[in-house]
Amino acid sequence: MVNFNKILHITKRELKSFFYSPVAYIFICIFLVALGWLFFSKFFLYNQLEMREFFNILPIVLSFVIPAITMGLFAEEFSSGSYEVISTTSVSGLDIIIGKFIGAVVFMIIALFPTIIYPVFLVFLGELDLGPIFGGYIGAIFLISALVTIGIFASSLSKSQIVSFIISLSISVTLCLLLGLMKSITPPFIVDLIDYFSFSSRFSNIAKGILDLRDIAYFIASSVVFLFLTYQNLEYRKIG
Repeated sequence: MVNFNKILHITKRELKSFFYSPVAYIFICIFLVALGWLFFSKFFLYNQLEMREFFNILPIVLSFVIPAITMGLFAEEFSSGSYEVISTTSVSGLDIIIGKFIGAVVFMIIALFPTIIYPVFLVFLGELDLGPIFGGYIGAIFLISALVTIGIFASSLSKSQIVSFIISLSISVTLCLLLGLMKSITPPFIVDLIDYFSFSSRFSNIAKGILDLRDIAYFIASSVVFLFLTYQNLEYRKIG
């Protein structure tokens, strides 16, 4: 059984570790500058009053930045030995996983929040369809959650943050970028299979304003699978 008070405590601890470090603010600035530059460079090029391009690039950007945020969630504690101290207390492995997961997701949502100024800016330029934008931000939360669980799982595999980063980056980039690129060089009957597993394809459906429960369920299922794998890995460490 999970203990919500302990989960909340771990979540607060993770958020403090993020925001008490200047690295978090540097990261948020770089993240927002990169997103803004990639979006508006193409926005003024095509001169279309929409945020479709923003949501097209968001999964790719997130697949690179989230591994950097999550790589130390467990790896750093394994390396310092602090995880062994925590795990011998009354805090369960599941409490730790969920607390770290919520903390990382909340941090990424806070980092993404300032981008709301983009649609506010576009509203002043003309009539803007808010449906896809609303759907895009809802989808972004599910996408962030799934990518964070991948990062947590990768961080639980090694004491090295670099190794964790490479594993998380490889999985995330494959799901958000490489599968989409493979569609142009694969037979038609495989394209549907690629679309089924591709995070970008699932996210693009939601970002069009189409809130299909199958896409949302896929992100939730992916998150649950990677959290379960993380839990199993931590339990294996106890036995080992």
